[in-house]
Amino acid sequence: MLKSDLGASPDDVTIRDAEPGDAETMAKFLRALAEYQETLDYFHATAEDLARDGFGPDRQFETLIAESEGEPVGLAIFHRTYSTWEGCAGFFIQDLFVSEAARGKMVGFHLVKRIAAIAEERGINHLQLNVVHANPARDFYNRVGFHHMDDLLTYRLSQDKMQDLLND
Repeated sequence: MLKSDLGASPDDVTIRDAEPGDAETMAKFLRALAEYQETLDYFHATAEDLARDGFGPDRQFETLIAESEGEPVGLAIFHRTYSTWEGCAGFFIQDLFVSEAARGKMVGFHLVKRIAAIAEERGINHLQLNVVHANPARDFYNRVGFHHMDDLLTYRLSQDKMQDLLND
């Protein structure tokens, strides 16, 4: 895929690893993503949760921050997975968000490209993500090279239902 395929403006985006001091920005962007997807009722993470679980020796995920002119304009949160069927590791992109003002300026492209570079450095075989049906970014993911795996459905057992299961 060529950058020109994305109809983007000139590259002025910097991608960096998030630091613990970015937890407030991360929470702000994730809340904006939940609002955008009309799923704010499901969003409960705090900056403290993200700082606790995203940094340190037992981190649960990694975060990249996109900046333009020194200001945060996007983030990508990802973590390692393993495909027992393929016999290889992958990265699951948990969240990818670009601020409204920065959309169409290749920020998402740069974030995904940096995750792909990290994957290659670490011998990771593939990237995977989930997208809500109504998300207009689906077209972007297709152009980047992701393909919809329509034979898989995502299921989740929530904490309260997990407790019900354990109490049965």
